Amino acid sequence: MANSKTAEKRIRVNSVKRASNTARRSALRTTIKKYETALVNDPANAPLHLQKAIKALDKAAAHGIIHKNAASRKKSRLTRRLANQA
Repeated sequence: MANSKTAEKRIRVNSVKRASNTARRSALRTTIKKYETALVNDPANAPLHLQKAIKALDKAAAHGIIHKNAASRKKSRLTRRLANQA
């Protein structure tokens, strides 16, 4: 248990941030899955979903949800999958 008021506040702040990070990471994964589904089922709209996935990855990297190099790597792999599909 926390021994000071500042420690209690850190617990509250960390709890809120953890919930926010979890929600953002979940939304990112959902966006990527939607792109992968579109790649298989609806190739005509796959580039649109790729743009959304790239934007979500950039935002996640900007907020510190994932590392910027991890975001870059994921964007590269997603783009390469679309190029190989055609």
